Amino acid sequence: MTNTPPTFARKILNFNKNLHIDAHSLPAGIRAMNPFSDDVIQRITGEFYKKFYSDHEPRSLILGINPGRLGSGATGVAFTDTERLRDACGIDPRTVQTREPSSTFIYKVIAAMGGPQQFYSNFYISSVCPLGFVINSQNGNEINYNYYDNRDLQHAVTPFIIESIERQMNFGINTSHCFCMGKGKNFKFLNKLNKEHGWFDEIMPLNHPRFVVQYRSKQIQEYVQGYVNTLML
Repeated sequence: MTNTPPTFARKILNFNKNLHIDAHSLPAGIRAMNPFSDDVIQRITGEFYKKFYSDHEPRSLILGINPGRLGSGATGVAFTDTERLRDACGIDPRTVQTREPSSTFIYKVIAAMGGPQQFYSNFYISSVCPLGFVINSQNGNEINYNYYDNRDLQHAVTPFIIESIERQMNFGINTSHCFCMGKGKNFKFLNKLNKEHGWFDEIMPLNHPRFVVQYRSKQIQEYVQGYVNTLML
């Protein structure tokens, strides 16, 4: 009897399950956010990835920055808030409702490319740093923090980032190119690592969804089309 190789879905779920950063390695005042340790999110991600990734087909990798509280921090699925999870993907989150502007933009792109089933059969969205970070604001509330917002944090998590990308390369990733959300610091950092490690032939930058919805909302359809044109190359 031959062993059946794990599906793309199983590889993702195993990867998420084993994500860990040593809290003591992080600068003071910065906390790692691991949504994948939550039982509800484990159920959601199990349903999502088994629905869209239960095969052995290769996919192109799209990398954001790191999970945020209202997107994948609430669902475990990159750039997918609970509203998009339910309405676009057909999966009931059964959790507190979240609406994240970046998710709204990404699902406009997904709709323009044929919908979730078609899109996710060709692309896998993750993050340069697959765990998120938060800090306390002046009023005491936790707010999102990017891995590159603090030099010491970036230095501390670089080995974790390298290991995480290399583990995901074993999922069945198209190595000719990788798409990077964020044309500034995220692209600069990822492109530098790629030159050192040779994972992809090319890193192709995309405007970050947050930038589009916050500063270019009147031209959002132009940016959707720009995403489609780049991803279809």
